[in-house]
Amino acid sequence: MDKNQLISKIKEGMEKTISSLQSDLQKVRTGRASASLLDDVRVESYGSLMPLTKIATLATPEARLITVNPFDKSMLSAVEKAILTSGLGLTPNNDGKIIRIPIPALSEDRRKDLAKQVKKIGEEAKVAVRHHRQEGNTKAKAFQKEHGWSEDEVKRASDEVQKLTDSYVKKVDELCAQKEKEVLTV
Repeated sequence: MDKNQLISKIKEGMEKTISSLQSDLQKVRTGRASASLLDDVRVESYGSLMPLTKIATLATPEARLITVNPFDKSMLSAVEKAILTSGLGLTPNNDGKIIRIPIPALSEDRRKDLAKQVKKIGEEAKVAVRHHRQEGNTKAKAFQKEHGWSEDEVKRASDEVQKLTDSYVKKVDELCAQKEKEVLTV
């Protein structure tokens, strides 16, 4: 393995961390309705737990409303129950044909709590990025012993891994700042 392969492997791991962060941030509730809020909801369907997106159509016809339209109307009560027990704090309204989920406006305290949650998610992502940095540096030192890399090659690899780390930590900060602004906007 040469230096470029090592760097690309580390970069790949950091990219996965960023995509995971984006997914986690989408699940943080803002004042607006987003179908991604329901991504983790599982519904008891024909003897197994199915993701809500596989058994229903989700839409956001208004800024503060999500509609859930199950493909099979006999699933309405199971979908309603799954949303109630999901821990999202949402109250679905079932009219026999479709489920409407009003998204309540967030209080100032709740906004601050969500901003703290965004910061926590961001810190976890930074830790993951730094873990990839440590992994890269450890592998570079191991290659020095196994493959006869010189001290200069190890140093160059470590420097490149550090530059990657700095750029990905900056991406994490930007994504979190954007989400925090979204959450705190009334």
